[in-house]
Amino acid sequence: MNLPTLSVIVPNYNHAKYLPRCLNALLGQSVQPQEIIVVDDASTDHSVEVIQEFARRHLNVRLLRNDRNRGVMETTNRGIDEAGGEFVFLQAADDETLPGFFEKSLRLLAQHPQAGLSCTIGDWREERADGTLQWHMGVGMTDRPAYLAPQEVMRLEQRGRLFIPGHTAIYRREALIKVGKLISELSLYSDWYATTVLALRHGVCVVPEPLAVFHVGEATFFRKSRKNPAINDPAIEHALRLLTGPECSDVVGRFTEAGSLYVCGWAGYRVLRRHAEFRRFCTPLYLRKMLWQTTRVWLKNRAPASLVNWYAGVAGYRVKAAGGPTTPAAT
Repeated sequence: MNLPTLSVIVPNYNHAKYLPRCLNALLGQSVQPQEIIVVDDASTDHSVEVIQEFARRHLNVRLLRNDRNRGVMETTNRGIDEAGGEFVFLQAADDETLPGFFEKSLRLLAQHPQAGLSCTIGDWREERADGTLQWHMGVGMTDRPAYLAPQEVMRLEQRGRLFIPGHTAIYRREALIKVGKLISELSLYSDWYATTVLALRHGVCVVPEPLAVFHVGEATFFRKSRKNPAINDPAIEHALRLLTGPECSDVVGRFTEAGSLYVCGWAGYRVLRRHAEFRRFCTPLYLRKMLWQTTRVWLKNRAPASLVNWYAGVAGYRVKAAGGPTTPAAT
């Protein structure tokens, strides 16, 4: 089978200590991308030297340097613009891919050219003072590699079984550009917006295995932004304005019916209360899902690590080592 071409984009800012883990995992994949574009955002550590050494030893690694610090969205979008592959994978410099990720994802995408993107189960690991939390997101969407059409995506979302981990998403480049790439005004919701709109518009390929790791640290962009209402609330407002605009007229009905805004937690509800023009998103299904999501996050952040990890196993947020998922759980 002829596999589609893939470009990997790695935005980097002062992650010299993580880059070897990230790049070695990419270079160790059984199917290699045609290029790994590392875009350095004016790092002040020795990141450039690390990248240059990898580029010297591997022909598919190349370095782009920003003239000044431009932020993760603009840095990533520069890489997307430079990419030559049919598909792009956006890899955070402090995350890592697991063996078979590219091969399994690209084979499925080759079989389903209508899909806007693919994903796998996401392995999330969070370091805390009392231990490491580990859980899997996306368990229960399908029990075998499959293409999910837009209507099936919506039905899964309605049942609380849909979750497309952004750190596992391989995007059809043309479709991602059409949706706006990573929109800086959306901040931490930029990949959620892109994955959700593309899945509801084109469908998504799913490989039901944990094949990429998201390291959730205190200093990560994800954690810092989510805790800051000055960033969080305007980002949600901008997402709602996009969803109610003409560019999303084909998906906003599915988005509303499925209660997809629940992932924004209590902040999303706070925004809806302030803006009457967005009240149509405040459906009973959305409220139920949002309250359950808010409760789970609150408990995760306060319960002992051992209890959270136990719950992840019994509630279906952990894939068995043998490869089969535990009992599917709502995401």
